[in-house]
Amino acid sequence: MLLAIDLGNTNVVFALIDLDAPGGRSIRTRWRIATDPRRTGDEYAVWLSQLLALEGLSRADIDQIIISTVVPRALHNMQVLADKYFGLTPLVAGQGAATYGIDLDIDQPASLGADRAVNSVAAHASHGGDLIVVDFGTATTFDVVDFNGAYKGGIIAPGINLSLDALVGNTAKLPRIAIEAPKGTSVIGTNTEDQMLIGVFWGYVAMMEGLIARMKAQIGRPAKVIATGGLAVLFDRHTTIFDAVDGDLTLTGLAILAERARRL
Repeated sequence: MLLAIDLGNTNVVFALIDLDAPGGRSIRTRWRIATDPRRTGDEYAVWLSQLLALEGLSRADIDQIIISTVVPRALHNMQVLADKYFGLTPLVAGQGAATYGIDLDIDQPASLGADRAVNSVAAHASHGGDLIVVDFGTATTFDVVDFNGAYKGGIIAPGINLSLDALVGNTAKLPRIAIEAPKGTSVIGTNTEDQMLIGVFWGYVAMMEGLIARMKAQIGRPAKVIATGGLAVLFDRHTTIFDAVDGDLTLTGLAILAERARRL
């Protein structure tokens, strides 16, 4: 059983993936915890051991671990977790046997976030053709992958929650609101909360639609748009720009890298 760890700026996702399941790899379960670089390997071990037990499993059932991280300070504690409590040397996405295996056709390949590279690997394997991958995380990223699987570049925009935090944090009277689709079809709000929600939500949709239209024009070939991340499903209900929503894109990419490493 593979333990895949996607260590993001806001949350860490742990997933158990059966690479040898009948019919192909299968994600058995996923767990999420807030990212905290101060959390030790010992703390992760206690938490994970309890969750494994709820699944009827133990640490001995894990025979491979792979980590993708955009928080370098937290990587050491994850490596301690793998070594001390699982007796395994973890794969790290982009390093050693877990290299991405795709061309990074950008100015500074080393600066590309592991999550974006892993998403590109998975998107090419799962969807093929020219692609734009939109990932809703702490930041919202737009990544271009060509029909050969090469990463060609992209865009980084503030995530919608970051935008809302900036709006509320820098004004004296605006309240905190939840991110959701505005009710009704009007884009003219008649109270403060509605006006904020319309501005944040529909403003974000307009930003995405505009950027994707410009990216497609620059690519010059038909390109599918694949959405992933926590808010992908919400936005998919209110725009037609996505060709597919793939919530497990990063985990699929990590599984692909782990499978490649097994064959080495």
